[in-house]
Amino acid sequence: MYDSGSLQSQAYNTIKEQILSKSLDSDLLYSETRLAKELGISRTPLREALQCLSQDGYITIIPSRGFKIRRLDKETMRESIEVRCAIEGFCVHLAASLRGEERFTTLLKDMEESLKRQKAALTSDNFPASFTEEDHQFHMLLVHFARNSEFDHLFQRLLYMIHLTTANALTVTGRTQATLEEHENFYQQLKDGNTDQAYQVLIAHLMMPLGMNLI
Repeated sequence: MYDSGSLQSQAYNTIKEQILSKSLDSDLLYSETRLAKELGISRTPLREALQCLSQDGYITIIPSRGFKIRRLDKETMRESIEVRCAIEGFCVHLAASLRGEERFTTLLKDMEESLKRQKAALTSDNFPASFTEEDHQFHMLLVHFARNSEFDHLFQRLLYMIHLTTANALTVTGRTQATLEEHENFYQQLKDGNTDQAYQVLIAHLMMPLGMNLI
């Protein structure tokens, strides 16, 4: 017997997985009542799960009708990328200002480990999903470095749009290898103390999808 909190968590994770695996159709309007039946739970924990999914940017709730999966369009992609540039760009300069501190050394070490995992992901059985996940983790290291809960919240809110943008971009021939090389270049510039160059590399990297005609 699960309590409401457990049922809410289960429903959230189940629906999120269905969205990420594209088991749910972004063209359809989903009924809260019908989904509750399919999941075998009451509407209360489902409604709570849907509210969380809405807050995290996965769905759009349509009052008294149901919900739809959020879709990536040019405007949403542009806005999410610009927010990322603002947050991650700030984090670059913050990191550079703390070069002498242990947390900066830890950041570099964690980034180096992430780059190794990215390389391994290129030939993994779960490619490109494994590389996409490592891509996200690399950028999250920079965001979490700031120790700013609002940054963390905003990044979480953008994560689904980031996922869709990355997944689309990596279908372009050569983009995966280029992404890894851009990550490596950024890491090296940051490590060498070339703050302005590191910032420029990062912004160009984040803005790249806008010039790729993905949508």
